[in-house]
Parts: sequence; C-alpha cells; structure tokens
Amino acid sequence: MANSSLINLRVIFMTLLSLAILQNGVIKGVEGRAFFVFGDSLVDNGNNNYLATSARADSPPYGVDYPTHRPTGRFSNGLNIPDIISEKLGMEPTLPYLSPELQGQKLLVGANFASAGVGILNDTGIQFVNIIRIGQQLEYFAEYQKRVAALVGTEKAKQLVKEALVLITLGGNDFVNNYYLVPFSLRSTQYALPDYVTFVISEYKKVLAKLYSLGARRVIVTGTGPLGCVPAELAQRSQDGNCAAELQEAASLFNPQLVEMLNGLNSEIGSHVFIAANTNQMHLDFVTNPQAFGFVTSKVACCGQGPYNGIGLCTPLSNLCPNRDEYAFWDPFHPSEKANRIIVQQILTGTTAYMHPMNLSTIMVMDSKA
Repeated sequence: MANSSLINLRVIFMTLLSLAILQNGVIKGVEGRAFFVFGDSLVDNGNNNYLATSARADSPPYGVDYPTHRPTGRFSNGLNIPDIISEKLGMEPTLPYLSPELQGQKLLVGANFASAGVGILNDTGIQFVNIIRIGQQLEYFAEYQKRVAALVGTEKAKQLVKEALVLITLGGNDFVNNYYLVPFSLRSTQYALPDYVTFVISEYKKVLAKLYSLGARRVIVTGTGPLGCVPAELAQRSQDGNCAAELQEAASLFNPQLVEMLNGLNSEIGSHVFIAANTNQMHLDFVTNPQAFGFVTSKVACCGQGPYNGIGLCTPLSNLCPNRDEYAFWDPFHPSEKANRIIVQQILTGTTAYMHPMNLSTIMVMDSKA
C-alpha cells in the first residue's frame, strides 16, 4: 500500500510540475534549444518531396488546413507531431534536411531527417524505392554537425547537439510495410512474429546506440500506434469493424519490448537519455472512445475511398470530409492534426502511463536547472 501511495504522489507531483511550467500553452525557458527529428511518415515534414518516390504527400488535399492551405510533404491535413512540439516549445518548426532553405542561421534551429516509408530494417519500404533509410538519416545527422561546426565552431556545434531535443518515430512500417505487407512475405517466412519482434528490437537498439554516439542526449522514442486499428487495416483485414488482430498482436509485442530495451540502454549509459512515449495508449484513448475527444469517428478516414476510406491513397479524387476536426484519422494511415495535438499534449504533460520515466515538460524544467 505504501509503495502504491508513493507512486501516486510521484504521478501527481509530475503532473502539477508539468502544468506549472506551461504558460499560455507554451513551455517557458527553451530558447535556443535545437530540435532533431528522425523516422517515418508520421514525422516527415517534406524530405520525400525531394526524392523520386511514391511515398509523397505533395499534392492536394494534403495540407488543406496547413497555414498556407497547400501540401508541404506532411502526411497530414495540417501540422504533424514535430510541428506541434515546436509550437508548444515556442520554437521555429524544423526544416526538412533536404530543403535548400536549410542554410546559415536556420541550421541552428535543428533539422528534420525523417522520410516516409522507412523502418528500422533496411528492407522495410523497398516498394517505395528512393527513401532515406534510417542509416542514411544518421549519416545526414553527422553531415549536419559538420555544417554547423563550419558555421559556429566545433565546440559550439557539439554543445548544440548535446542540449538538443530529439524525436524518433520508427517501427510501424516494419510490420505494415514489411512483415504483413503481402501474404508469405520474406520476413514472415523467416520468422514467427515473436522472433521477428525480438529481431527488430535488437536492430533498433543499434540505431539508438548510434544516435547516442553522434551526441544525442535527450531522445523521445515513440512506440507504434495500434497498428490494426487504422482505416487501411480495417479496410483490408477487418470483417466486423474491429481492429485487425494480427497487427494488434504485433503492436502488443513490440511496444513493451521497446520500453524494456530503452530501460536497458539508459542503465548502460547511466542516465535517462531515452524517454519512452506510449503512443499506442495515446492513440487507443481516442480510437476506443472517439466521442470523448470530439471525434465523430475513429474508424473512417477523412480522406480516401472504399470501406472506411481506407483503400489506396488520399488524392484530389478521394472522398474528403468537410470538417477534419471530426475525424481521428486524416488518411488511411495517419492521424489528423487534431489527433496529433492530443498526442503531443500527452507527450508534454502525460503521466508515467504515457511517458516513461518523465514527460517533456518535466524534462525541460530539469534541463533548464542543470
């Protein structure tokens, strides 16, 4: 009973601390902190626009609710998760690393290296051909540091990276666009699902160790969402509108092992470098009870066609809902801006059920006092 009370007090303290440092919805005291983003289409803000790939979001109606009302390469009707984190931290949004605009002082804001279609494994997303696989994203990060060193000197460049916030979102595509992409995929014939998950986690550990070796010291690592509940999987695999069981099993195996792996890495390092974001639960909250969050549906995508608007891509010819804020999913795979805002709020102020061992607001306070 005593242990339970201590845990509850800790949760209450963290929540109050988080709320205390939020002013007008923006965290105070983060001026000059760089932000780096790695991962897949959930966080890509336009890198794939510069690549010959089918994994693109550069045509309408993508961006319909973005400030310019034009497509930007974000797989969203408006802002995506990194945009909203930058907004809440009172920082400029990061530019895609491949953008020609990323020069001079803009480099000091950070950079987004993410690329739609990628996974932890190099063979994930091969159907998209020319995407920035995670190894290449890390190579670009090393290249970025040389560019910053040329601008402000080696020591200041190292300090900028050390003090930066990092977000990495990977894993979903290793199931959706690899293991379960087609019946009898190569990986599914090689591995039973539990063994595949163990393999993917072991490869992810190598990626994160490399990120650490490149200087990252505050890294938010998101888990997968409820993979079987997205409109695309409902359309292809669900008989009754319930989440697809096999993909849900994949998420239920992957996410706890990810947290365990992050705990192990932190123990090896001797510091809370890697923060686990339980994006599975963040999604499940509004997927299982959409009305509580102001959504009309969490099954039907706003933009798409076929059952649940879950077939194919979101294109100018697709069905398009008039009010994007009523839909948890923007397209067959990606949350709407409103859903992204719910996710970011939990990243900022969520209890340890959502953010382990601490949320982003707490991190910012701790780091400002360091």
